[in-house]
Amino acid sequence: MNPLEDHLAGLEAAIAPFRKQAGRLEEWGARLAHHLGRGGRLLVAGNGGSAAEAQHLAAELVGRLRGERMPLSAIALTPDSSAVTAISNDYGFEEVFARQVRAHGRRDDVLLLLSTSGRSPNLVTAARAAKEIGVHTWAMVGQAPNPLADACDEVLRCPSEDSQVVQELHLVAVHVMCEYIDQHLIPYTAQPGKEPGQGQPGQREMVTV
Repeated sequence: MNPLEDHLAGLEAAIAPFRKQAGRLEEWGARLAHHLGRGGRLLVAGNGGSAAEAQHLAAELVGRLRGERMPLSAIALTPDSSAVTAISNDYGFEEVFARQVRAHGRRDDVLLLLSTSGRSPNLVTAARAAKEIGVHTWAMVGQAPNPLADACDEVLRCPSEDSQVVQELHLVAVHVMCEYIDQHLIPYTAQPGKEPGQGQPGQREMVTV
């Protein structure tokens, strides 16, 4: 067994089916540019390696991916150890993200949940909490169907049975989506205070440049 060749073969096998649905990333990027560029908020969460990916995404948006641009409001629900342990202790681990969603989410904000299996009860509970308060729910998952995909409004599937490959494709998806956000954010940075459209992230309108 050659771990490198086996791993690369698994990644290669997953790229073609991933590419077929990766067009969703431009749509998500455009809608997030519209929402975040007007002061809206993105909440993002995951467990384990997906928690790291969630924090990575938030860092790219609050900071920057490439060129200089306005900071965007993105909150990872994973790194606050005091909140995570207090909520888990008082309400149970299934509520660890849901309670934060209820605290930070506002109507028409977006909650993005990352999971390789799509079976994490705390993510499913967070998606349900988001829907209760009018927050749009998106998921990046691996194989489907799964409970998280069923619980969310929209889903990007990274089809592989290997959780490592799924996480690597999630990282590609995070970077590509951020690229699209930066592209579609141009009207907001070029013309401060001007709103190029009235649609919300849950609608199909896209901001064009």
